[in-house]
Amino acid sequence: MNSEQLFRQIQQKKSYLCVGLDTDKNRIPKHLLSEDDPVFSFNKAIIDSTAAFAVAFKPNTAFYESGGSRGWQSLERTVAYLREKYPDIFIILDAKRGDIGNTSAAYARAFFESMKADAVTVAPYMGADSVKPFLGFEEKWVILLALTSNTGSADFQYFADPQGQLLHHAVIRKACTWASPDQLMFVVGATHPQELAEIRKIVPDYFLLVPGVGAQGGDLDAVSRVGLNQRAGLLVNSSRAIIYASDGSDFDKAAAHEASLVQRQMETQLELAGLI
Repeated sequence: MNSEQLFRQIQQKKSYLCVGLDTDKNRIPKHLLSEDDPVFSFNKAIIDSTAAFAVAFKPNTAFYESGGSRGWQSLERTVAYLREKYPDIFIILDAKRGDIGNTSAAYARAFFESMKADAVTVAPYMGADSVKPFLGFEEKWVILLALTSNTGSADFQYFADPQGQLLHHAVIRKACTWASPDQLMFVVGATHPQELAEIRKIVPDYFLLVPGVGAQGGDLDAVSRVGLNQRAGLLVNSSRAIIYASDGSDFDKAAAHEASLVQRQMETQLELAGLI
């Protein structure tokens, strides 16, 4: 999927919601545990109930890898279901990979060729040769970690060089020399709206994936006011607040309700920005 197709989806659905499928088997409703593949059954119900309000889904691979081969099979089934039933949905695998070139190339083949995801999150710490192997796939995206939403982001990401340039700003500026806004996005946490405004000045034309809305307390309106650009340029992720809105048999309906509330809020922001 290219950036024009993604923007059209945002306009059509009046939403830039990304639903995070951080599916923990210990948190899914008990009645699903008798299913042959409880994780996939949960994901399928969440997808079906929220797809009308979301333009993207983001499985976090850690929750699947922790289940061994069965967990990986649940992830494969989830992505295949999205591809078959909702071909216009943007699929992000939140894997946070990043290694020496030949290893990164193998990761890229796994996620883009075998799994057929649209995008994968990548850690920039090892530099260009660890990122560029992910960039060699047509209409596939690297989503580079820039400023994350966790409290530990302050440990390294705010280091400044002698000229006062923050480390996450340096990462973003350097990465822009590697790829265009049709290949590259940046992760910028919703818990940092002031910093997001500064980042938007550095990358006015790039998409930003913004986690931290919902359970982590990020302010969607604040993020939208500073983050939206002329082609939307935002994917705002919410995971736990949507997928775990209920632990009962109504979990899918509760997820749909929460997703619809976020979508309506996003519709207002898109209208204010003159994008719909």
